[in-house]
Amino acid sequence: MSALPVTGAPVTVDRALAAARRRCTGPAAADCAHLLALALGVSRAWLLGHGEAPLAAEAHGRFEALLARRLAGEPLAYLRGRHGFWSLDLEVTPDVLVPRPETERLVELALERMGTHGRLADLGTGSGAIALALASERPQWRIVATDRSAAALAVAARNGSRLGLPVDWRIGAWLAPLAGERVDLIVSNPPYIAADDPCLDGDGVRREPRGALVADTHGLADLAAIAAAAPAHLTAGGWLLLEHGADQAAAVRGLLARAGFVDVASHTDLAGRPRVTLGHLPCTN
Repeated sequence: MSALPVTGAPVTVDRALAAARRRCTGPAAADCAHLLALALGVSRAWLLGHGEAPLAAEAHGRFEALLARRLAGEPLAYLRGRHGFWSLDLEVTPDVLVPRPETERLVELALERMGTHGRLADLGTGSGAIALALASERPQWRIVATDRSAAALAVAARNGSRLGLPVDWRIGAWLAPLAGERVDLIVSNPPYIAADDPCLDGDGVRREPRGALVADTHGLADLAAIAAAAPAHLTAGGWLLLEHGADQAAAVRGLLARAGFVDVASHTDLAGRPRVTLGHLPCTN
């Protein structure tokens, strides 16, 4: 990747952006303005009104460094250190997945099944996105969130502290930190991508933590483990909601049915793809 050519003309905001966009393809091209605003410490709206503003060498160097990282496949969210999810602005680092818009469907479906009071568990919380979104909408609920990664759990805890949302953060895989406890609702967005899926080499995805993306048994291993263990940690009538791949809905419905859940159904995301499967235990178990 080459930098701006050396000419007698000063480097301005508009010239820097134009040169960067000529070197970019795909999603990175749309991120150039974000990166320049980040390098300058200004908003993108500021860039629109200051296209002829000169770009100092130091700022230009920061922009080039950020652009090089983006072109190497690093997600914009990691470069910014922040990402929006639900109504929240969350810290994100390479220790956690970047929250996806389709996961907001999981939050919506959980809210539809939550009363005024109760207890909920979010398994594999990562940045804490799901748990914190639910805590922001249901402050009376007692929410526990687990993750086997101490680094990820530290990010989640920082998000909760900054947002003033109380969540009980616990380290451990899936339901292990809830030994001997029951909750009214369990949600999870676990790894569900097969190890040989070409999407893992896609822009941004290839820099995200592989352990939060990939599961054995064609992507179903963690979904199966959660479905099998969940009944022992749910109250009578309690719900399990799982996010999964768009081609896994039938398989996940089978997992829940075999674990004893009833009224099992899959729900689509905003793109119309089956994305969340849920079910509840019988009212007496």
